[in-house]
Amino acid sequence: MTTPQKALQRDERLESHPSGNRLTRIAVIFYAAMTGVAVIWRVGLQGGPMFFTSVVERTAGLPWLRDGGIGIAAGLLVVWLSHLFTRRTDWGQNLARQLAAALGYLSLPQCLLLAVASGIGEEFFIRGALQPVVGLAWASVLFGLMHIGPGRAWLPWTGFALIMGVVFGALFVLTGNLLAPVLAHAVINGVNLPLLVRRYGAPSAS
Repeated sequence: MTTPQKALQRDERLESHPSGNRLTRIAVIFYAAMTGVAVIWRVGLQGGPMFFTSVVERTAGLPWLRDGGIGIAAGLLVVWLSHLFTRRTDWGQNLARQLAAALGYLSLPQCLLLAVASGIGEEFFIRGALQPVVGLAWASVLFGLMHIGPGRAWLPWTGFALIMGVVFGALFVLTGNLLAPVLAHAVINGVNLPLLVRRYGAPSAS
């Protein structure tokens, strides 16, 4: 059997694996709820614009190309740095195996769906709704605490999330809107999730 045929069969098994389907459904529902809460909190309770840091920024408009480019570039830079950490440190290798085991079998479409859902849900809630109330530092700390795992092997993940909370929050402040942090977040997860599953996950059963 040729390598492309094996890869195709593997992707088909991953896509139909019940654990991957269940995780994807739960995650999408969770992030959709998080986005809804963020909108209600930011617009309904705070009386502010959902996607922007202020009414002034909303009035000025959204520079799609500039802020989109900043977000994608930031995401790709973080992907490169995270790969260096994973390949060159024992902590990175251990964390990658732990994350892959927790994710289970995911197809590429499932990974991309999770990446988009997490990028929108977490950024709308943490940066869009929470950060204007508590500030960048506390929003970043909460983001880190949301990524605590069961055991010391997960500590780099928490530390990474704390640092990324600062990065995403800074992008929100500097650009004045959520486009850059959402895209950066989605790019990081959209590249790293498939690589984790395929490089460090256990092979699926035939």
